[in-house]
Amino acid sequence: MSTQTMNATITAVVKASNFLTVDNPIFCCYLFWATALVVKMLFMSLLTALQRFRYKIFPNHEDLFFKNVEVQFDDPHVERVRRAHRNDLENILPYFIMALMYICTNPSQVVACNLFRVAAIARFIHTLVYAIYPIPQPARIIAFATMLLITFYMAFVVALRTLSFI
Repeated sequence: MSTQTMNATITAVVKASNFLTVDNPIFCCYLFWATALVVKMLFMSLLTALQRFRYKIFPNHEDLFFKNVEVQFDDPHVERVRRAHRNDLENILPYFIMALMYICTNPSQVVACNLFRVAAIARFIHTLVYAIYPIPQPARIIAFATMLLITFYMAFVVALRTLSFI
């Protein structure tokens, strides 16, 4: 590796690390909405537990708090919340990683913050229409697709801005 290439790499790493500080309003916006999504995902665990107690559905013998209750795995109320939670894990975690990479491309503050807001609100709506108050499609698919498209958009921007380095 030449000295010039090494210096360019070090400079790029230093610049990228400057984007991931609380001095960067884009990163602060990301932190706020990422925190909201983490709390929402934690809430999904509690909602699953609440459904289990509400309908007396437990997957393990040691969890049977009530008499005359058997181990059960297929209650539709519990499974709906579990599917919504799994969907969160499958979509929000990749979004977190992609959003951090997107921040490192030094995007427009207005665009980035609005993407973070819309993505988070879409996931809240997805949870609402899937796990809490189910309503017919297309509400759930619109909420799902919103974050998915935002994540793809950020991936596209990152790929375009880094293409010249490969």
